[in-house]
Amino acid sequence: MSGPLTGIRIVDLTTVISGPSATMLLADQGADVIKVESVSAPDHARGAGFGENQFTPIFLNNNRNKRGIALNLKSNTGKAMLLKLAATADVFIQNFRPGVVERLGVGEAEVRSGKKDIIYVSISGFGEKGPLSHKPVYDPIIQAVSGLTTVQAGSDDLRPRLVRTILPDKLTGTVTAQAITSALFHRERTGEGQHVRVSMLDTVVSFLWSSDMGGQTFVGKEVSTQRAATFIDLIYETKSSYISVSAMANKQWQALCDALGEPQWKDDPRFNTPAKRDLNADLRLNMTQEKLLEKRAEEWLPILEQAGVPCAPVLTRSQMIHHPQVQANQLLFESKHPVAGNIRQARPAARFSHSQHETMSGAPLHGQHTVEILSELGYGEAEIRAAAAENVVTYPEFE
Repeated sequence: MSGPLTGIRIVDLTTVISGPSATMLLADQGADVIKVESVSAPDHARGAGFGENQFTPIFLNNNRNKRGIALNLKSNTGKAMLLKLAATADVFIQNFRPGVVERLGVGEAEVRSGKKDIIYVSISGFGEKGPLSHKPVYDPIIQAVSGLTTVQAGSDDLRPRLVRTILPDKLTGTVTAQAITSALFHRERTGEGQHVRVSMLDTVVSFLWSSDMGGQTFVGKEVSTQRAATFIDLIYETKSSYISVSAMANKQWQALCDALGEPQWKDDPRFNTPAKRDLNADLRLNMTQEKLLEKRAEEWLPILEQAGVPCAPVLTRSQMIHHPQVQANQLLFESKHPVAGNIRQARPAARFSHSQHETMSGAPLHGQHTVEILSELGYGEAEIRAAAAENVVTYPEFE
């Protein structure tokens, strides 16, 4: 079955995570994503971490369903090939540092000269202007500047902590993919192409504002130092393993008191309103923890579930992939990659009732589809071989 973006072509010059995760999401929905890599410097993710033959988990899990071409953009011929390819595309996306694409001669003006209504997308770390705009950036740097590390610490007075996943990178990819589809919808209605700009810093600050920036929301009444709401995560130890329990609503708190065998807590003046429970959160959570240590997780979870208290086991990564709910969702699938071998991946989170894209192809080799794509653009075999001999293009036969 064709996906909702079947017929859309995306020329993808992005590397590592933020851009590739955005374009893979669109490729999973049917777009023809052509991954353009440098002849001499392939995507850094090919060598990031454990893996063999160009295929690390990071690369495999961010470049599914794409075709690959390798070009030397510092050569006039390679640049001409890219611009000819861009003229056939709906979207052109890059995540070079600001100014680099212009120096290469593949900035918006050059690309738009061949396709007036193209969606040109730029992903940056800090934005395209300002004191940090031209600095190199990685995920921890954005976590630091955005305030995310102090949010994760729980208080401005505690040691800042990183979120132990590359949230800014991945979140930027999701936001970028959504912005691309919005720009495509705008073009469908008006015929206008446009330049979409997404920065990792903007993405994370916007993300935090919905729930973590209450102290900065009311102008003139800002909180100078954010106090800790609680020093305890909603992860509890039992006699056997960890569980998560989250009783937010009044009804759930009362049910938790009964389930724990402490009905008197409901009328305790320290806990009998949401505001008091927040004020005395550390005490309340410590008391809850002491009770939960009295039984095993396998005993507590049925009791809490029957009482209507939100709860769940805390799973390791290896436990999660075998959990009945994950299996019921048919979330994970296995496939045989022609080079990387048998791999397990997660399906796209969004499911479409009428246009679910069913085809899944593995991440491409460096330049795997160079000949195929250039042939589609009208280049003959002799031209492609000559370009390869001059290091303008590469494909597996010549590596």
